Amino acid sequence: MNQIHAHWPAQEPKNIIVRMPNWLGDLVMATPVLHDLRQKWPKASITAMCQSNVAALLQQDPNINEIYSFKKPSGWIHRQQHLDIIEKLQLGKYDLGLLLTNSFSSAWKFWRGYVDNRIGFKTDFRGLLLNKAVPFPKDKDTQHLVLTYKALLAPMGIPLSSTPPRLYISPAEKQAAQLLLRNNGVNHGQQILVGINPGAAFGTAKCWLPDRFRAVTERLIQDPRITVIYFGDPTGAPLVNEICQGLGERVINVAGKTTLRELLALIQSCNVMLTNDSGPMHIASALAVPLVALFGSTSDVQTGPYGGGTVIHKRVECSPCYKRVCPIDFRCMTRIEVDEVYEAVMKSVRVS
Repeated sequence: MNQIHAHWPAQEPKNIIVRMPNWLGDLVMATPVLHDLRQKWPKASITAMCQSNVAALLQQDPNINEIYSFKKPSGWIHRQQHLDIIEKLQLGKYDLGLLLTNSFSSAWKFWRGYVDNRIGFKTDFRGLLLNKAVPFPKDKDTQHLVLTYKALLAPMGIPLSSTPPRLYISPAEKQAAQLLLRNNGVNHGQQILVGINPGAAFGTAKCWLPDRFRAVTERLIQDPRITVIYFGDPTGAPLVNEICQGLGERVINVAGKTTLRELLALIQSCNVMLTNDSGPMHIASALAVPLVALFGSTSDVQTGPYGGGTVIHKRVECSPCYKRVCPIDFRCMTRIEVDEVYEAVMKSVRVS
């Protein structure tokens, strides 16, 4: 961890903006930064700036005053979209800007938007656009991404905390999720609800085989107490539809049918979550839902469930490769067997 400089910025900030990560899971892993900023400056106004496709994740978060949601500009040719963002930043008169994204364009917008005291990692040739360009931690590749994000707080005199990622759900959202489940025959408290997320946004190399998810589901529903609910985004819905075909009424398929907020509330209702390395995995972890997480092409050291859980990772010689599609025989995932996943899920149910 970098040496802590307790007197930067020189004046206590009153209006802070935090550029949140673009990916769902990364945004979840960045939420401790919002909490730690709030603890440091309880009277400041804190704005979380994020792309509109993930912005709803931060609704109900008590650590922020505002969510600035924007649509991702489609390249530099869409000049008006960039200008709209810059104008919003200028009007905000922010006196501290924290960049959790590493792109040149995000730093350029903060600079053009007259955000004072701009801080971010020193990467992508953007050092001159920042007031504090922080080198990446030396152990970046061997520590969790949550800790890497927190490293940006050290120059502000905020020590490394134990704050975990956390998401917030309103009572009304919880009630709506329970109603949906009751309408699908789930008697909460008397039945075991197993959530399954068989997809991942980054690519197929992160995904266990669909026929094995189906095989585990068939084993699970042999127990009359268990209902399985499948999650997925609209892109992954066809895959989930194929897996769930003909499995019966105790397999609920909500893939592509929920808002992001509904997804959160339904995941929180689960007794256990079986998932690839994905945004829903981090959501479940941040909601303290027991987890069985399957890893192959990515690193559970860097992006595993921060709150704990069971991780199955065969650690073959070519993993982690971070490829979107496996170029060889997919050994990292084919070596994960149906029986061990089933046993891990049932064990997590028993201890939850």
